[in-house]
Amino acid sequence: MVSGRRDDDAPERRLRRRRPPSYEQSLRSLGSAIEGGDRPGAPFDRPVANEDGLRSLGDEVAGAHGRGRRGGSSGRRLVGAGEPPGEGGRRRRRSRRPRWSRRRKVITVLSSVLVVVLLLVAGGYAYLRYRYDQFPKVAISAEQAAVAGQPFNMLVLGSDSRVGLTPAEAAQAGTPTQVGGQRSDVVMVWHVVPSTHQITILSIPRDTMMSMVGGEASQFGQFNRINASFNGGPNALVQTIEDNLGIPINHVMEVGFGGFEGAVNALGGVWMDFPYPSKDAWSGLTVTHPGCQLLDGAQALAVARSRHFYYLQNGVWQYDGTSDFGRIHRQDAFLKALIDAAKSKLNPLAINAFLGSLHQGITIDDRFSLGDMIGLAADFRSFSPGALDTQTLPTVPETLSSYGDVLFVDQPAAQQMLVSIFGSQLQRPTQPPPDTNLVSTPPPSVGGSPHTAAAVTPSPATAAATQPASPPPPSFDPTACSPGG
Repeated sequence: MVSGRRDDDAPERRLRRRRPPSYEQSLRSLGSAIEGGDRPGAPFDRPVANEDGLRSLGDEVAGAHGRGRRGGSSGRRLVGAGEPPGEGGRRRRRSRRPRWSRRRKVITVLSSVLVVVLLLVAGGYAYLRYRYDQFPKVAISAEQAAVAGQPFNMLVLGSDSRVGLTPAEAAQAGTPTQVGGQRSDVVMVWHVVPSTHQITILSIPRDTMMSMVGGEASQFGQFNRINASFNGGPNALVQTIEDNLGIPINHVMEVGFGGFEGAVNALGGVWMDFPYPSKDAWSGLTVTHPGCQLLDGAQALAVARSRHFYYLQNGVWQYDGTSDFGRIHRQDAFLKALIDAAKSKLNPLAINAFLGSLHQGITIDDRFSLGDMIGLAADFRSFSPGALDTQTLPTVPETLSSYGDVLFVDQPAAQQMLVSIFGSQLQRPTQPPPDTNLVSTPPPSVGGSPHTAAAVTPSPATAAATQPASPPPPSFDPTACSPGG
């Protein structure tokens, strides 16, 4: 472009610092020249007002985005005469790309991790929901609603149901006739305290005499064994326990033979220490050598059901003879071994097998929600089997012509135990169990008990001194153990 300027002044003008005067008029003039040059035949060599100033301004703009400036204090570089056009613009575009700060990187990583965790939680919950829905549910109208976060009582029943067993396993367990027509091998009330992570198990011997309630009275008479009330289903048994002993029942779990064996096998068995070789022809128990050994589901079930227990001592088979009480001791030992096995199997495959086996022969009440189960597992994830407190309801044996060998609730020892376990939860029995004369008798008043009776309420010190405790298991019974321990 011909502008009439002197070429020897160009370097000086390019190094000239930016001047404050406005170039608005010059820009207008330049625009008019360019516009005219776009038309066919229009000349491009037309003079532009203040063309030198515009060139200097362009140099300044282009050089403002360079990496250095020769001859200036600000560090910016002016575009040289030989610099390719547009290079400064490319630098400008690259410099405007957003740079990721450390904070932004951290937030992005945390957000990604959170998304993955949420997906895993959602998937895990869906899996647990699937497993929970597999459990058979039963409606228990007699049970009382539990209060969230407060202690609750769960009735655990071990029934003689063969659901979930293979034909061979059912044959080994024996037919109902072979096992004496038993309807329930286990009657336990689990008192669970979430806030202190405590579990106390009260076992009620199956031959304990109770007042029959509802339709059971017309079928079994006014008084009969607590086991008879289970003939009408778990709801009748819940009503019997509440009306006779005043224990509010909040949840129910019924465990059949199949659920029992499946849970043990899914955990890879349980470890139990036998002081002597042991057997029980009725339950199928056969232990040929003493010591700590791994039991599969069938043998573990035989231990928990054994009430005709024999052990080999000095070459002679000795008979336990304690019947239900000996079985309760062995059930307590098995529960501790089961907790040990469950805590040692934390890999996903074992957990999946365990959860997949539970619904085979296990029934829960329809109020026992998935949230209740998850909360219970979370509260007791570090529970130690040594902290499991097991008690047996105090009873006295009697033989009656119309009933045979039965047990009667032993008062005041029984009431002292109930108060120590359930405290203010206890309610007034509406149909107390009979005494040895077959007379329904209200329980005595014991410290903290809501009942009124002729008996004198002992002081706290006296009540503590007379607090009954279940006797320790006999030396010939198996106990939980650890392999190599």
